[in-house]
Amino acid sequence: MPSKKDTIKLLEEIADMLELKGENKFKVQAYRTGANSIKKADTDFDNLVKLKELNKIKGIGTSLQKIIYEFYDTDESSLYKSLREEIPAGLEQLLKIKGLNPAKIKLINSKLGVKNLEELENAAKKNLLVNIKGFGENLQEKILSGIEDHKVYRNYILISYALRISGEFLNKLSAFKTVKRAEKSGELRRGSEIISQMDFIVLTSNQSSFLNELKKIYNFKKLKDKILVEEISDVPVYIFIALDENEFYVKLFLSTGSNEFINSINPKKIKGKSEEEIFSGLKIPFIIPEMREKEHFEQKKKSLLKNSNLTFDDFKGLLHFHTTFSDGKNTLNEMFNAAAELGFIFAAVNDHSKSAFYANGMDEKRIIQQRKEIRQINLQNKTVLFSGIEVDILVNGDLDYNNELLSGFDFVIASVHSRFNLDEKEMTERIIKAVENSYVDVLAHPSGRLLLSRNPYKFDIKKVIDACFANNVAIEINSSPKRLDLEWRWIYYAREKGCLFSINPDAHTISEISYLVYGIMMARKAGLQPEEVINCFNLNKFKKFLNRKVKRNFKAK
Repeated sequence: MPSKKDTIKLLEEIADMLELKGENKFKVQAYRTGANSIKKADTDFDNLVKLKELNKIKGIGTSLQKIIYEFYDTDESSLYKSLREEIPAGLEQLLKIKGLNPAKIKLINSKLGVKNLEELENAAKKNLLVNIKGFGENLQEKILSGIEDHKVYRNYILISYALRISGEFLNKLSAFKTVKRAEKSGELRRGSEIISQMDFIVLTSNQSSFLNELKKIYNFKKLKDKILVEEISDVPVYIFIALDENEFYVKLFLSTGSNEFINSINPKKIKGKSEEEIFSGLKIPFIIPEMREKEHFEQKKKSLLKNSNLTFDDFKGLLHFHTTFSDGKNTLNEMFNAAAELGFIFAAVNDHSKSAFYANGMDEKRIIQQRKEIRQINLQNKTVLFSGIEVDILVNGDLDYNNELLSGFDFVIASVHSRFNLDEKEMTERIIKAVENSYVDVLAHPSGRLLLSRNPYKFDIKKVIDACFANNVAIEINSSPKRLDLEWRWIYYAREKGCLFSINPDAHTISEISYLVYGIMMARKAGLQPEEVINCFNLNKFKKFLNRKVKRNFKAK
């Protein structure tokens, strides 16, 4: 069944296609307004659809209601389908290029006859875009850069999406009568942040019978040593078949990779009825799948090579989540209750500061109101709720609030949300100045990247990590599957320096608290131990961390 997020995406894509088609701007805007109204709605959207009461949301007129009800009832939209048939596929693909919107694409199409990505790239390389009103050399360069990024991005999917698809696929395989066991492998098993292919291992006693069962559901091609299953995902899906337990574990071991890891060992010695047996036969210590990357073997410091035993059960504190006080979709009480039910012994809310106007950043009046609610919650519950803020780092490195206002918060995280185009020196100095503020506890999503969408801004990451250690500021591993920032490869360097980490969901809804699993995957890839993560501290140790530079009175309690 479609979700609220799916519905927003549907309306936004319909608006884009209507604009490409040249429809009336008011009609186009109606769909964008509808999408925004659903985003901001703090009611149970799915229930309103079920009860056919979408009229309760301002901005959702009769026409949009019909489209949404049809979408929920049939999993399809006839309007969306007809628009897809009318709009050339190549033209729609241009929407994925940074710097372009439907209006600009329509202009390029009418002036230059550009109908697809290849034609756009040729036009930009021939310097033809600069001659169109509203374009210039900077935009043309941005478009060329966006095309290059897209060439890379289109070959990958996010780990969150891949795990959802793979989970459904594994369930189907496991239900086959001919399958004794089925497991994911490759990048999925290693927990790569972006996935270029999905690998699976199946144990069956009869390959022909398995393939006969498989073809009842899926189209596939037989390759030399595996099966390519078609029409499951935007990336290739492969199945390796094993006919006995020894072959199963050997193929699981080999297909898990990485290539660098497999190439470093003697293939003739790979045998055993478990991975532990295989490692024992190779006379090397067992390495968890997440750490079988080339970066693991490049580390010189032995203490960093210890397997990570970090799990969700180690987490005592839920940090960095948002509520309806800024751009969250659930109330403070709802987010806190969810944290308590999950077993957290402390939590810290970090709504946005006032400069984040796009995210309904909090002014002083709302800060006071939130602190009142926090005090009330703490009077009635054993789980402790800290008053926190996600404060914007301004262009000059100052923080969005002055120190007097910051002193009233228990837990401060600082982050860059604007002006990503500074040069490396300016951006580095900007972040370091913020890190040097005595009230900052955590540097959030340090590189600003959005996976498969936005590259990290230019900055000297080593200098920033060094500054975090020097100023006793923890570094966030933002667990949102679109971020996963700090990138796990840099966790090794930060660990070597002696930094602490904060693994946070950056949750804007109750369901997004589950994003923590992705951050834990990244942490495990770099060998992170529970004692290096402030979320794993007990309450007294966490308070001690908060008091390490300035005395906090924990005024919210």
